[in-house]
Amino acid sequence: MLTPATPATLSDLRAALADDTFRDDTAPYFREPRGRYAGTGIVAAPRDTATVARIVAFCHDRRIGIVPYGGGTGLVGGQVMGGDVPPLVVSLERMTAIRAVYPAESVLIAEGGAILTDVQAAAEGAGRMFALSLASQGSARIGGLLSTNAGGVNVLRYGNARAQCLGLEVVRPDGSIWHGLSRLRKDNTGYDLRDLMIGAEGTLGLITAASLRLVPRPAAVGAAMLAVPSPRAALDLLGLAQDRLGDGISAFELMHRQGLDFLREAGLAFRAPFADQPAWMVLIDVGLTAGQSPDAALEDLFAAASDAGLVTDGVIARSGPDRDAMWHIRETIPEGNRRIGSIVSHDIALPLGQVPDFIAQAGARLSRIGDVRINCFGHLGDGNLHYNVFPAQGQSRDAYAHLRGAIKDCVHDLTHAMGGSVSAEHGIGRAKVGDLVRYGDPAKLAMMRAIKTALDPRGIMNPGAVLPDLTDH
Repeated sequence: MLTPATPATLSDLRAALADDTFRDDTAPYFREPRGRYAGTGIVAAPRDTATVARIVAFCHDRRIGIVPYGGGTGLVGGQVMGGDVPPLVVSLERMTAIRAVYPAESVLIAEGGAILTDVQAAAEGAGRMFALSLASQGSARIGGLLSTNAGGVNVLRYGNARAQCLGLEVVRPDGSIWHGLSRLRKDNTGYDLRDLMIGAEGTLGLITAASLRLVPRPAAVGAAMLAVPSPRAALDLLGLAQDRLGDGISAFELMHRQGLDFLREAGLAFRAPFADQPAWMVLIDVGLTAGQSPDAALEDLFAAASDAGLVTDGVIARSGPDRDAMWHIRETIPEGNRRIGSIVSHDIALPLGQVPDFIAQAGARLSRIGDVRINCFGHLGDGNLHYNVFPAQGQSRDAYAHLRGAIKDCVHDLTHAMGGSVSAEHGIGRAKVGDLVRYGDPAKLAMMRAIKTALDPRGIMNPGAVLPDLTDH
């Protein structure tokens, strides 16, 4: 059993650390963006890895649960823990340093609390690019992004967070430090512990720093918004674009008209790309080498796609502001969703060839459950859909509370049946623990439990996240 984090149980730790280590205003740490979970506990904000290690060792000795906290932007409840046994929340908000930049190696070392936009700026200052990019990048922190193996819009070209990390510094559950900040591209000396920690959501250790892989900045960038007659046509367009542009495609985003309707309904400003809004659109972003013209490449792609019947209209960005306006639409859709208020939001991944069939079948199945609106959008290039279900016009989501479980099961059952994943890039957190058990391979779950038990035998690291709470067993 875990020991609750209280002023009494933490009194010796408080006495040993700097006076400002513990936060007085803790309310912001116990909320999450969707408002579905509330946390409890005491909050510590250490300034360095040695202090993190001291905190974790103390909690290990006394069996006090620890919840790692990054930017608080997670969407599956992994950063908040409720219940009757309050944990110690360890926030890395003060550990924001860019420790080193190696431009010749295309490597940057950042502390776990560094905000993604600051890492991007540091990379740009060195003439390089850190390619991880997502809507919450102004507040999301490197430790949390790696702990959830975050995705974003550039996965098609550069991969998830895992693919952009070379090494880690991690405080283990017993308080010891793994000094794994390697800058090596090749290292076959045993198990890949880096990949074990990435995506573990703080259940195996606390990431305090990371060695990050940088990439060259594209010499020329461009974007286009293309109207497509169907998701199937969008998928065929992706294949055509890859044939013509290869790795020059940075992002390939699918959007439905419903997302733009929600922006209008929520009063969010944007520049409409088409006078007559199509049902389905694709935002394609390219980054090319010196001597190549993004405009010419996109024009040629549009002509070939038009001849093949894959597009019905298109707008090519003719300037940086034009490109920004297109991306503003895509990046504002989640805020529009938040303001409208979904019944259930789904972050799913499918084999690319199954995406069109899933969209058709899921809509038909949900219509038999209730009168709902669907905003389906996402990263078609890597098969990741954000499939969000909303009340009918004029209805509140509270009126659908009794249908929430049926809607979620409908979407997730179909996803699983089609060989997909019920968590593409948001992680498991606490929201999807039951889904992991329901859809997960038994052998995989057994291995995960064995790893958790071996590395964190007292079950103090983010208890109840990813796997069912094992502290009672």
